[in-house]
Amino acid sequence: MKKVVILQPLYGNRERAINSLKALIENELKELEVEFEISVASDQWAEISLEGEDEDVSRNFLVSKYGTPANKAEPGKVYRGFILAVEEDLLVVNIGFPVRVEARELKALGSGKAKQLAARFGLIPHLPAEIEIIESKGNRHRARFSKQQLDLWWEWKKAGTDRVTINAATRSEIKSAIKKTGHGKDIYEIERLGLLEHAIVCREKTDGPGIVAAIGPLLKSEMGVVIGSAD
Repeated sequence: MKKVVILQPLYGNRERAINSLKALIENELKELEVEFEISVASDQWAEISLEGEDEDVSRNFLVSKYGTPANKAEPGKVYRGFILAVEEDLLVVNIGFPVRVEARELKALGSGKAKQLAARFGLIPHLPAEIEIIESKGNRHRARFSKQQLDLWWEWKKAGTDRVTINAATRSEIKSAIKKTGHGKDIYEIERLGLLEHAIVCREKTDGPGIVAAIGPLLKSEMGVVIGSAD
């Protein structure tokens, strides 16, 4: 048997989160001779136990696709993680441990405090985020968002339509909420950002804050809005 902890937080309703991840991994490993079980490590990351003829191949695949929580931060290196907290003057990203992205490193997103910038770009806890380490001293780590990450967020902002970011919800739960509120015709698509993190892409002339007001009461989620500002 092989075990691996992957860079995938399981939060909120853990049973639902585990079931969602199980469905994904079952599909990804369907051609391999392996059985697996998912549990939650003490720090909320997903731990996968693998057993079977292809357990080594399966482990390598999962590490390649999801990554593993970092145990150190090397300046100049890029790490995948998830937004842990949005504070007044900084954002915190979890890559296996908390890393700070301070105000001076957020200027690439424009002017304003960290909380204002997060609101402008729909940045909410648990969204996947890629960072580059600037400095690492003891337990204090400082980073900036990678160019690839910044480009994606600016792409959202410069789009001709609004986007609604959502955490702690499955695709089917979001679809159900949209259907119940009669907004199916106002939605272009639901983008998968992570396991339980998505972005609703609104159609032209659809108001993102209006979608939040409509479906918010039906979902136990935090939501953000990106107001498209195409010229």
